[in-house]
This record gives sequence, structure tokens and C-alpha cells, in this order.
Amino acid sequence: MFTIGDFARHGRVSVRMLRHYDATGLLRPAHVDPASGYRYYTAAQLARLNRIIALKDLGFTLQQVRDIVDEQVGTEELRGMLRLRRAELEAAMAVARARLVQVEARLRAIESEGHMPTDDVVLKNVPAVRVAELTATAASYAPEDIGPVIGPLYDELFRRLEAAGVAPTGPGVACYEDAPGGGGRITVHAAVQVSAPVQDGYFRVVDLPPLDRAATIVHRGSMDTVLPTAQTLARWIDANGYRSTGYPREINLECPENRDDWVTELQAPVVRA
Repeated sequence: MFTIGDFARHGRVSVRMLRHYDATGLLRPAHVDPASGYRYYTAAQLARLNRIIALKDLGFTLQQVRDIVDEQVGTEELRGMLRLRRAELEAAMAVARARLVQVEARLRAIESEGHMPTDDVVLKNVPAVRVAELTATAASYAPEDIGPVIGPLYDELFRRLEAAGVAPTGPGVACYEDAPGGGGRITVHAAVQVSAPVQDGYFRVVDLPPLDRAATIVHRGSMDTVLPTAQTLARWIDANGYRSTGYPREINLECPENRDDWVTELQAPVVRA
């Protein structure tokens, strides 16, 4: 047998944790000396300890861990619990990755302050264009709120275009406006250029109005990393005596499978300040 200290070292856990598991009935010592109160464990108990630690690290509660290791949970139920926990962890990892991308974008914006050239900004007129669109509402204009909304919108739009037998005649156009009722919510328009008439029940076909004056810049890369480009455009607008009159349109000039190779033009409507 092992003393509690030896067992803790072999199990790579703390003595304090073993005492807690004993107090909660999750892992009792194999023997307790009645005179000294010293706890002793066997090597066979390492298997139970390993299962306890693994399940706890997966995020299960101690009660769930106890039910599982005491075989009060059936095999199929356990598989379901593990699949659900795996899905939760994958979702959390996706959120963390997206947050990391935004942190990196902010860092690049900070590092590029005063260094990114504004020569690439072009002031031009943008003609009216006919688009098929679907709309939805995002919680805010922040990338972490826009991304999960606009991606599925485009997937559904192209599915409906195909079902309606309508072929796009130009690039995608993403537009944004403040949602009715305020609260910082944004109406997201996922659109693509078409020449078709209105298709009831599939999507809405609208004519986007012309922009008499738009400050434009081309962003290369995923839209998750657009922040430095967008802020370069904002600095140009301010430095050249203009003000924005709405959210920039995003024209998807090139959208290959690798999002890092995307080419997107930002078109910010402006007027003289």
C-alpha cells in the first residue's frame, strides 16, 4: 500500500485533492489506520483516480463523475455525454480562436497607427446595382456578432438562388444599417448582383442606390482581419475633410476557398464635412 503522500505523487495530484475526494466519497482510501488516522491506498486505485481526473477535466460535475465511475451511467448514455461535452469544447475552442483573431487584428491596428499608407484610398462614384438579398439582425457591428450572421445568410442565399435557377451576374455585396428599435443592433444584408426580376418566396431583389461619393479601399485577406484596413479608410476620411454617411459596403471581388486570399473592396459613402 501507499501512504497518501506516495499515492498523490504516483497519481500526479495533490494530497489536498485526495482528502477532498475522500470527504465526498468519490475515492475512499483502501485502509485507514484506526490509531493514527493515516490513509493508505493501493495501486489498483490509480485506475479510478485516472478516470476521476479525466472526467473532471472534461468539465463534468463531481456528482456526474461519481455516477460514471460507479457505473450508474450506461454505456450509451456515457457516449452521449462525452459527445455533448466534445461539442461544447469544440464550440468553446472556435469562440476562443475567433477572439484571438480579433485580438491580433486589434494589435495590428495599434502597430500600424500612423504607418499604413492611405494612398490606396480612392474617391469615386458607385453606380446603382441590382442585387438579390437576404437579411438578418446581428447584436452589434462587432466582428464576433457579424460573422456568425452573415456567413449562414450567404450560404442560404446561394442555395435559394440555385433552387430558383438564378445565376449571379457580379460579386457579393454586404451592406449594414442600424436595426429598427436601436439598442446597437445591426440589420445585415447579404446580397449578390443579379439581373433577375423579383422571385417571391426565395429572396428579395432590390436596387441598391448609387453612391455619389464613396471613399474606397481594397482589403486583402479574411474579413476577420479587416480592422486595420477599415481604420486606414477612416483616417483618410477624417484627414481629407469628409464624414461618413453610413456603414461601408463590402464588395467581394475574390472569394476563393482559402479566406486568407479573399479580396474585398470597402465603399464608405461620404460627404464634405
